[in-house]
Amino acid sequence: MATLVSTLFISLDGVAEIDPAWHFPYFDERMGQAVGEDYEDVDVLLLGRVTYDSFAGAWPDREAAGGEDAPFAATLGDTRKVVATRGDQDLGWRNVERVDGDLVAAVTALKADPAVGKILVPGSLSVVRQLLAAGLLDELRLLVHPVAARKGERLFDEGGPIYPLRLVASEALPTGVVRLIYAPSALPGQAAYEDVVDKVPGAGHD
Repeated sequence: MATLVSTLFISLDGVAEIDPAWHFPYFDERMGQAVGEDYEDVDVLLLGRVTYDSFAGAWPDREAAGGEDAPFAATLGDTRKVVATRGDQDLGWRNVERVDGDLVAAVTALKADPAVGKILVPGSLSVVRQLLAAGLLDELRLLVHPVAARKGERLFDEGGPIYPLRLVASEALPTGVVRLIYAPSALPGQAAYEDVVDKVPGAGHD
């Protein structure tokens, strides 16, 4: 079964819709390495239409320009890309295909494909929400910027049920960005205030 990984840049107040004003000032060499690690050994990129349009509108030109980012741009171009979109227009990049039918069913089949080892979902908030709700996501990787964006689309919408997560790894980057890697989990148990009152500071302690 393939591993399905979400990778997101996010602000302290949960905004995951990137604004260059708060993102790029924190993008240093170590963050670049962290992003590179997320893309290692990726067999399939799974993208929502908005994120795909952003990628396709920039990376092919960067590859053609031959600048410092051209090798990464070429890697993105060479990687198989699956796009969740209702449109039927030309997607305009190599190695790209549309999700065939229902997203959850298509991703379930993709995870079961023995030729696929790792699926990466960059950005694509609507896709990530659907995968979380369906229990298909294996890792949620967040690069948390030390800034309150105060506007923009947030990762978690209002609704139920809750999503308990287990912290797999964490790292503070030089700029103050914190890299957090979570996996789906369960609550550590059932508890109410009465069950933890003895843990309140000073309670039951001499």
